[in-house]
Amino acid sequence: MARFTLPRDVYHGKGSLETLKTLKGKKAIICVGGGSMKRFGFLDRAVSYLKEAGMEVALFEGIESDPSVDTVMRGAEKMLEFEPDWIVAIGGGSPIDAAKAMWIKYEYPNCTFEDMCKVFGIPELRHKAKFVAVSSTSGTATEVTAFSIITDYKKGIKYPIADFEITPDIAIVDPDLAETMPKKLVAHTGMDALTHAVEAYVSTANCDYTDPLAIHAIEMIQRDLVDSYNGDMAARDRMHNAQCLAGMAFSNALLGIVHSMAHKTGAIFQDYGAHIIHGAANAMYLPKVIAFNAKDETAKKRYGVIADYMHLEGTTDDEKVASLIKFCRDMNDKLNIPHCIKNYGADSYPTEQGFVPEEVFLERLPEIAKNAIADACTGSNPRQPSQEEMEKLLKCCYYDTEVDF
Repeated sequence: MARFTLPRDVYHGKGSLETLKTLKGKKAIICVGGGSMKRFGFLDRAVSYLKEAGMEVALFEGIESDPSVDTVMRGAEKMLEFEPDWIVAIGGGSPIDAAKAMWIKYEYPNCTFEDMCKVFGIPELRHKAKFVAVSSTSGTATEVTAFSIITDYKKGIKYPIADFEITPDIAIVDPDLAETMPKKLVAHTGMDALTHAVEAYVSTANCDYTDPLAIHAIEMIQRDLVDSYNGDMAARDRMHNAQCLAGMAFSNALLGIVHSMAHKTGAIFQDYGAHIIHGAANAMYLPKVIAFNAKDETAKKRYGVIADYMHLEGTTDDEKVASLIKFCRDMNDKLNIPHCIKNYGADSYPTEQGFVPEEVFLERLPEIAKNAIADACTGSNPRQPSQEEMEKLLKCCYYDTEVDF
């Protein structure tokens, strides 16, 4: 028996933030990030709508990119003190992901972070609060997913929390918020969304319910991402829907080793002054993983179907896979994303010598590979890598060399 779970309600279209007026309850806490939602007036509007609904409102502000375990614990303490019956997370993936983890700790104060990371092992929520997610970026789709990514900075590792219990009750997908994204964020979140859809389609957990969502998201991203990046706001609005559809697909079909590798390389080099931003990591690794997975015949055929829907060149599945890889690499060029870690600058842009030294990468490679294999996303990848294969694949992602194994 399989399961397909989405938020009970998804409100979408311009002005859908007003949905907050309709909530029924006594107290709401808003979890928000570094300031863009305040600068553009959306935080004040959210507070106003909730007060119009008759609620007392508290704020938990300043959730960082790549939210930490410490931030989660502080937010949960605030919730335990305030006792909200609605948790409203507004912003990009980081504040929504952090708020999901806070929600678990709020409902179960004795739950540890290690408990949260037990895949599909979270006890029943909603005894204290329901959850509204308002997305401002067009990539993570965490507003409709059963996932949250939290970083343990002591270990330099991003951990996925995975359980249908943390699927929000309400998702608000208002493109007005997405129109405020800076150009670089449009690129990274867009490639994150493409990776979600492609990985969901070839995942071993794909099904008739997830396939149409994944395929249509890919078609929309192919049409709209570059135009959105170049300032076309109609395309930006459509991308906000496309990333949400991709999220609906992967939340139920799960993901693969592009994400496993991105999770385990994102913060591991922070002592050299930067992170490998999640969407950029996915963009760099996706072509390599397609080549690796295409050695599996079932995956190769499904990549061929994707290429057909995208009207890419090729008559054989091998030719179609090559065209799909070329498309992904061309997208990286159009979006100013590097092709490999070696050329990944601290600002995320392509450079001759990136911020991760070769000797440091090679020294940490065995541990990164081991952690990537253990990541929650690896189990649904169509081809299961050995330690040796994962190390070789990561080397291809560092040097931008061909995957021939």
